Amino acid sequence: MKHLLIILCGIASLASAELNSKPNILFFFADDQRADTIAALGNPVIKTPNLDRLTQRGVAFSRAYMQGGMGGATCVPSRAMLLSGQNLFHIDEKLMRNETWPESFAKAGYTTFASGKWHNGNNSLPRVFQIARSMFTGGMTNPMQAKLSNVVDGKVGPAKPSTKHACEVFADQAIHFIHDQSSGPFFAYVPFDGPHDPHIVPDDFPIRYTPDQIPLPPNFLPQHPFNNGEMSIRDEQLLPWPRTEENVRSFLAEYYRYISFLDAQIGRVLAALEASPHAKNTIIVFSADSGVARGSHGLIGKQNVYEHSMRVPLVIAGPGIAENKRSDAMCYLFDVLPTLGKLCAVAGPKTSDGIDFSATLYDSTKAARSQLMFAYRNVQRAFTDGRWKLIRYPQVDRTQLYDLEADPFEINNLADKPEFTTKVAELTTALEKEMQQTGDTAALKVATPSPADWTPPAKAKGEKKRKK
Repeated sequence: MKHLLIILCGIASLASAELNSKPNILFFFADDQRADTIAALGNPVIKTPNLDRLTQRGVAFSRAYMQGGMGGATCVPSRAMLLSGQNLFHIDEKLMRNETWPESFAKAGYTTFASGKWHNGNNSLPRVFQIARSMFTGGMTNPMQAKLSNVVDGKVGPAKPSTKHACEVFADQAIHFIHDQSSGPFFAYVPFDGPHDPHIVPDDFPIRYTPDQIPLPPNFLPQHPFNNGEMSIRDEQLLPWPRTEENVRSFLAEYYRYISFLDAQIGRVLAALEASPHAKNTIIVFSADSGVARGSHGLIGKQNVYEHSMRVPLVIAGPGIAENKRSDAMCYLFDVLPTLGKLCAVAGPKTSDGIDFSATLYDSTKAARSQLMFAYRNVQRAFTDGRWKLIRYPQVDRTQLYDLEADPFEINNLADKPEFTTKVAELTTALEKEMQQTGDTAALKVATPSPADWTPPAKAKGEKKRKK
């Protein structure tokens, strides 16, 4: 009997060792953070010391993208795409139809945890994550007064007002979770609701920015040159027309301060991880659900398919991953969890569309996707092969063509130049093929296009909402 117990204990120890050999996942997800807002990746003004250190520990991607949305709140489909691994035209935004990647991690023995913004319906939250604490299940709010809920007995409990900034609460909960993990791998998801507007941080946060010291985006315009199909949505009313340099600089100063506050919360969680037994066996990811215009192309929001709104920051660090590397490999957000699944030997949902780009994490020069397609409602479509990018506005019969290699800020539209007629036709055909393959049934031409001219409203109604 004694020998049997020794054998059983040995088997149990081996099983435990095998379980613990799987890497943990700590996934930070920001809300509306442009890819060019990390100091170590080239922003000369912003202060992001913790994200800077994370980039030194891993691979930072310069061409990671969300795919788009069918409504103004693009964070809803973006988060659904991330968690399901499905493309924009396959997702159930409420995450009730198909298995998600966190569920697959749970089946593989992971403890799954979330604290932060949940924008995909209360019913799916208890299904997708085993543990969910201090969840904000609304769309946008004053983060100092956010109403937060816990999942209890398989249901989202009553919401209670936060006692401090919501992003600080989310970090607190992540720290508690990491501290409590004594065995087995974990998947911790921390989806912040910042730096989405309103750009509010605690008054005593020491980092501040002087507006006149913040450079304007290279593609700043007072107004977008034509009607892109979503010119006066709430996000676009956050500043009046025409956009002035002074207003945009002030708005960016608020935005940058919020990002620095978010960076500080990420630093707190990373410090807790470093002090834990999990420090050497955890893959850390930082990304965001979308970019945002903030003055680029005369726009403020994210309801467009320009690079500044589609491109997101993506940094991945951890055991075996190359350190202090930059990669131009193209990928979608919905490729990230399939890649983590590969690293963790987790078989994902059968409905997942994403690719595995883990090879790029070992050799940052390796490519991932060779082409990408973006969409916003039925008013904008775009396609890129890495160098060339075509944007089509079917409702107003406008086309843009950019050479991203020579013109990364999409300033010089080449579509109407005779020498690029063949390139426009080539990319249009490629876009049509990609739309067909992804299940996009929108038209690239309409029988009666609307006029492309656009006149702004007399007053930006949202300006009062923005002021604190």
